[in-house]
Amino acid sequence: MEENEILELYHLQYADLMALSSHQIPTSNDEIQRLASISISIMQSLGRNGPGLLSITGVPAAQTSQTLLPLARKLALLRNDDRKRILKDHNLGSDVPLKDLNRTVSSFAMQMKYDDDFKFGFGDRAVSKEVESGEFKDLGFAFRELGFCMMELGLCLARVCDQQIGGCELEQSLLQSGTAKGRLIHYHSVADNAAINEAENRKRRSRVSLGENCKSDYGDDGNSKLWQQWHYDYGIFTILTMPMFMLSNESDERECDSPSGHTYLQVFHPEMNCVVMVKAPRGSFIVQVGESADVLSRGRLRATLHSVSRPDKMENLSRETFVIFLQPAWSKTFSLANYPDEHLRLGGQGTELRDEETCSARHELNGLARKIQEIVPPLSSRLRDGMTFVEFAKETTKQYYGGKGLQANR
Repeated sequence: MEENEILELYHLQYADLMALSSHQIPTSNDEIQRLASISISIMQSLGRNGPGLLSITGVPAAQTSQTLLPLARKLALLRNDDRKRILKDHNLGSDVPLKDLNRTVSSFAMQMKYDDDFKFGFGDRAVSKEVESGEFKDLGFAFRELGFCMMELGLCLARVCDQQIGGCELEQSLLQSGTAKGRLIHYHSVADNAAINEAENRKRRSRVSLGENCKSDYGDDGNSKLWQQWHYDYGIFTILTMPMFMLSNESDERECDSPSGHTYLQVFHPEMNCVVMVKAPRGSFIVQVGESADVLSRGRLRATLHSVSRPDKMENLSRETFVIFLQPAWSKTFSLANYPDEHLRLGGQGTELRDEETCSARHELNGLARKIQEIVPPLSSRLRDGMTFVEFAKETTKQYYGGKGLQANR
């Protein structure tokens, strides 16, 4: 399969986002018109004919990611006992089975809270004496500092979208929730898994060969190698840092540029009817629309169908990122009364996946659309009128990853 098309995201300046979400009215007509044009561009990016993503540039806290992201790989490769102690010291946990030696992803999570007055606290920077002088001493503080900044971005963007849609459904849903989940994620290189297996083999004093149990996630055609399978996020917004790529060997690790100049986040673009690779400016933040925003906006916003691809022939390359998932309160009730029926059909949120259509004359889908349909449960099978968010979340997780889920064995 040839390289996918590149999608250059719309760049929203942080200062403009703050101005748009402010209750202050600009003093000049030119500024009013300029901000109105930006609002339209935001809706075009996140709406029915757009990709469901945009990037935010010029965010003051962006530099914090340079402190936090390298810690993802270090945590992933620690011995289980050492990692468990460090995570506990910083009030972090994990929502993936970290004892799985062949996992492709390690995720370190924290539930974060804010109050109705839109005030964010960065928490206590103090940690236990065992780690206060080590390489993880700033882990919890950097996690919170960056996380609360990204939560603010999501709330401000929800307010701007509400202004265009009418009402205040998105912003109020986030404020009523009062929480968001932060995840520091390490996407393993093949070499990482080999190192994890080797360490375990030494521990067990076995004769298992290096990397014997190491697996990679290749598709049936050998070309669909993914770090993360195709899916929709089911919250309101997902805020992501630009990923950091790390090259490692037995004695060293270093940050490197993306091999292809993009993020390796790939989305199905509904307007182009093809898979595109997402590209965004260095130091920016990426915003994705989730299924709850799609429903709460009555279809004005479009949830992003996405996955994370894996570079070919680069066994020493890993990917690090930090993500904030903004969601409604668990008790939030969904109404489908004004939600278009066609958006519930197979393919998800009205996305037509047709094998015969192409991104260009050179880039055919080659059956990928059919494969996506096989592993992504349609919204109509997971959401019913009057269902609460917690019920929707449980049903979605069950259909993706449960015992008989579409991605349970992938």
